[in-house]
Amino acid sequence: MHRVAVLALDQVIPFDLSTPIEVFSRTRLPDGRPGYRVRVCAEREAIDAGAFTLRAPWGLEGLEDADTIIVPGVDEPTAPLPTPVRDALRSAAADGTRMASICVGAFPLAATGLLDGLRVTTHWRAAPLLAATYPDVDVDADVLYVDNGQFLTSAGAAAGMDLCLHMIRRDYGSAVAADAARLSVMPLEREGGQAQFIVHDHDPTPQGSELEALLTWLRENLSRELTLADIAEQARTSTRTLIRRFRDQTGTTPLQWLHRARIRQAQHLLETTEHSVERIGGQVGFGSPTTFRDRFKRTTGVSPQSYRRTFRSVRD
Repeated sequence: MHRVAVLALDQVIPFDLSTPIEVFSRTRLPDGRPGYRVRVCAEREAIDAGAFTLRAPWGLEGLEDADTIIVPGVDEPTAPLPTPVRDALRSAAADGTRMASICVGAFPLAATGLLDGLRVTTHWRAAPLLAATYPDVDVDADVLYVDNGQFLTSAGAAAGMDLCLHMIRRDYGSAVAADAARLSVMPLEREGGQAQFIVHDHDPTPQGSELEALLTWLRENLSRELTLADIAEQARTSTRTLIRRFRDQTGTTPLQWLHRARIRQAQHLLETTEHSVERIGGQVGFGSPTTFRDRFKRTTGVSPQSYRRTFRSVRD
């Protein structure tokens, strides 16, 4: 079973701390077994969590055999990282342990030097401070999370859920991740990035907005060869207005949104059916098998065949 250690630093943000505990603890595999064993670790027995004092059942030794370590945010992100914590994280990283930060948890993780030279993210308000404090880190404030393989970082608190679901999908496939997402009342993947939340004059969220019906229609018509003009006609607007609305409310373009939706459906079919790659490509609206394979690999980093081998074996 995959072991997840959540590191509780002094002044830990309770929401950041509880997010991975809840998401991973409630994840179930297709046969009903839990997918993760979660432990909370801290340098000291009692940790100040603002509104309450936390007594962690594990010390830093709980990080040693973890498969994944989560670093939640803290109220004072630039506070010095205790040497024992820094050493424990660096030792775990040297052993290949996967590490992920939530929100301003990127600050203590960056303080170890493990993020030097990597592209990372954090809450958009804290991004300039992170870049100034750790100039060797490449800060991208426009995305919900960044996956560098061993090291992952997420934006604001809710993006921590996006990141947790992403890691579940990496570990067990999109079917298990989709089940965890439904339990969390979250979409498996939100479109766009933090750009959809920064300096907007209106609520950018698609739910309940003028785009909601259109997004539903797109999901129901993934197999069709849709052009931008087709989508604009369905929305009863011009292509220029459609693009602007999509940028404002999803952080991406209509065709990019459509491509990502097609790839997600293809992942589900690769995991849950025996259909050929060629058939699945056609089912999700790609005009040729070559186009499907190229788009799938650019989006997921692996070929459809490799994805199926990995996640069919996980399910079996």
